[in-house]
Order: sequence, then C-alpha cells, then structure tokens
Amino acid sequence: MNDATTNETKKGGCVPLWQVAVLFIFLLASILVSTRMLGSSAHIPLLLATILATFMALGSGYKYADLEEGMAESIKSAAQAILLMLIVGIVVGLWILGGIVPSMIYYGLQILSPSFFLVASLLMCSVILVMTGSSWTTIGTLGVALMGVGMGLGVPSAMTAGAIISGAYFGDKMSPLSETTNLAPAMAGTDVFSHVKHMAKTTLPAYVIAAILFTVLGLSFRDHTVDPATINSYLDCLKSTFTISPIMLIPPICVILMVIMKVPAIPGMIAVAFLGSIFAGVFQGASMSQIFAAAYTGFRADTGIEAVNNLLNRGGLSSMLDTIALILIALSFAGVLDRSGMINEVCAAMLKRAKTERALLTAALLTTILCTFTTHAYVTMVVNGRMYRDEFKKRNLHPANLSRILEDGGTLCCPLCPWSSDGVYASATLGVATGSYWMYCFLNLINPIISLICCQTGWTIAHMSADDAEKDVVTL
Repeated sequence: MNDATTNETKKGGCVPLWQVAVLFIFLLASILVSTRMLGSSAHIPLLLATILATFMALGSGYKYADLEEGMAESIKSAAQAILLMLIVGIVVGLWILGGIVPSMIYYGLQILSPSFFLVASLLMCSVILVMTGSSWTTIGTLGVALMGVGMGLGVPSAMTAGAIISGAYFGDKMSPLSETTNLAPAMAGTDVFSHVKHMAKTTLPAYVIAAILFTVLGLSFRDHTVDPATINSYLDCLKSTFTISPIMLIPPICVILMVIMKVPAIPGMIAVAFLGSIFAGVFQGASMSQIFAAAYTGFRADTGIEAVNNLLNRGGLSSMLDTIALILIALSFAGVLDRSGMINEVCAAMLKRAKTERALLTAALLTTILCTFTTHAYVTMVVNGRMYRDEFKKRNLHPANLSRILEDGGTLCCPLCPWSSDGVYASATLGVATGSYWMYCFLNLINPIISLICCQTGWTIAHMSADDAEKDVVTL
C-alpha cells in the first residue's frame, strides 16, 4: 500500500471489525450458494460484496470518490497481468492452429505412461518454471499440452491440473526471475537470495511430499491399461488434422530463451503469438482469416473425435473475457478494502493479540492467507509486508521469516481461490474448475501447513542480531 493510499485512509473512520467480519462471511456464503447451489459463477456474489463494502466504508465517513479511486488504482496494479492474460489466450489459439500444441501432445502420448505421468508433469513444470519464473506462460503452453496427454492416457483432468499447478507454483516461488519472489523480500526487508534460501526449508519438504503423493496416485493407474486402439486413434487424428514435426517444438524453446534473456513478458508473448501465426500459415496451410479467427475466438474444428475436439477447441482472446470480468470485480473489491483500511483493521486486530513470537508468526501467516482470498496477490504482499515488517524487527525475527510467510500463504494459495486472478486463469486455461482441481494441488495445500507448523514450533525460524535490526535490508 503506497503512501498516497495510507493518507487517503485517514479521511474516514475505522470500519468496525464486526462489519468487516460480516462482509467476509457474506462473501464466502454467497459464493458458495451461487457456485454450489445455483450452478452459477462468483461474478455476482463478488459484485454484491463490493457494493456492501462500499456502503460500509461510506457509513464510516469515506467519500465515494476516494473509494472509486482506490478501485481504479487496484485495477491499474493488475493491468499488465490482464493484458498478458488476453495475449496468452491468443497464443493458445494460434499454437493449436499452428500445430505446436498438437505436436507436444502427439509426442507426449508416445513417451509418457499413465503410472508416472502425474509426477512427470510436476517435474517438467517445476524445471521450466525455475528457469523462466512465469507460471502463467507455462500453464498456458506446456500445461495445455499436458492436459491433452493426460486425457489420452486416461488420467482425470483434475489430477493433471493439480500436478501442473503444483509444479508451476513451485517454480514460480523458487525462481529468482519470478515477480512475487522479488516482491516478497522487498516488502519484508531482505534480499531475494536470502528469501529463496529460507523458503527452501518449507517448500522443499512440501515438494518432496507432493512428488510422493503424485507418484502413489499415478501408480494407481498401473493396472489401468490404455487401449492402444484409442491412443492410435488420437495419434492418427492429430496427424491427419495437423502437420506433426519436431520443428513444432521450436516455439516452446523460444519461450524459455526469451525469459532467460529477460525479454519483457508482454512483447515476448506477442512475439510468441506471431511465431504461432507463422507456423499456422507455413506448416498448417492456414489462411489469414483462419489465423485471425483463432487469435480472437480460438481454434475451432471438428476432428471426428469428440475427446480431441474438447481438448483442441479452445483459446482465443474472447475466451479470457469472462475471466477478466471476474478479475476486474475482484480488484474493485480489493480496492475498496484497501482504501477504507478494512484489511489493516484485520491485520491490526491480529497484531494486538500476538503477544508471543509464536503468535506473531501465526498471525502473519493467517492474515496473509485471508488477504489472498479477499484481495489481489500483490496487495497481500504489500499490506502484510508493511504491517508486520517493523514488529518482526522489534522481536529480532529475521525478515526472511516474513518474506517466506508472504509466499507460503500468498503465492501458493492464489490458484486455490476461485475468484483470484491466478485461480480464474488456471481454470480458464486448463479447462478445469477450481473446485475440481484444488484438492490435487498437493504442494499448494501442504506448504502452508508446514509453514504453520514452523510458526508454532519455531522450527527453521531465523533470528537476527540487534545490529541487523538497524539495517534496511537484512541478509541471511
């Protein structure tokens, strides 16, 4: 939260904590009713919660113009992510039309087996993400291809999505190239390498457990014999519809190279989309009208096999519009909470009750998770980082503890929230509802639990000297 925002929050009184509690209860209850009982989406409940939060803030003396400005600033903070989401939609459509995704699926079906597919997906996404630091890019490219491979091997889509997301967010969390991996230590007061080193103490055990669980889950398919005729029908369908060649693997390699060379995300993905259109025209014989259609509405074709149609008929800029609408509403809600100081009220209430070191660490983790499920990932890190930073130093707790907590409760919980930008993106891109895949995101579920155990027991908690407490940036 910037200084301007802090000054703005002084223009009104404190929204009573009981009202904030009512707001959060209303939000969760209305979303559950809408999604579970009415079979609808989270759009309207989130919009109603935003309206309720606005009335609460107005009742405490805030001006509507200030709240509206808070919404605008919140949306502005995620403008790059929204643009990137639109471009990824274009990339998916063009990569399918260009035969890039079909080629990845084709070779994956020939190489991977059902028994080790899930753990292999976890490992592949992890390695790619550590090198690139971009979870969205990997989910939108390699993730889409792995969903197709999993379908062909008879592995449930929710399990495949869980393995992809677990691997992607491990890499996103541990890569020095990731935005959140740089933001968390900056807010806490340490450097990125101390942050990654300290995170490994909770993340690596969670990753090992997740890998074991995916291995065990995959071995349950060892008696599951994939019908060769079915696999061959998928392979023949892909080969008759597209030109399949190892040359089609060049664009994914280019993505990795561009990220390693630190090409900015938006121009880099535009270049990747352009490369997909070239492959579509040169290797697949697509016309200009087909290329434009794939970029906007996604790939659409009848291959003669319904399962293949369901996998490939996706992508396009328009496929992301519903997702972006939800994100815009969620960001507006976060803007009202931030500008009215409701988030600070919750954090401050937790801080007052945190008399012991154990209580302080636990409070930081719980409020980080709460903020993640009610605001935006970046808002979570900024608000909680600034809220707890000085208190951690007063108690000689190394800031790497705080930066680790921001990632354990923030970054990893984002894809588990159905209305967060990460949750709606993963769901829209992989074609699996958040409510279906969350239980298989083993890393994302286990890591916060290990972090809570560390907070309660003091295991792996680092301390610092009085001299270190005087420094702006403290290293391990």
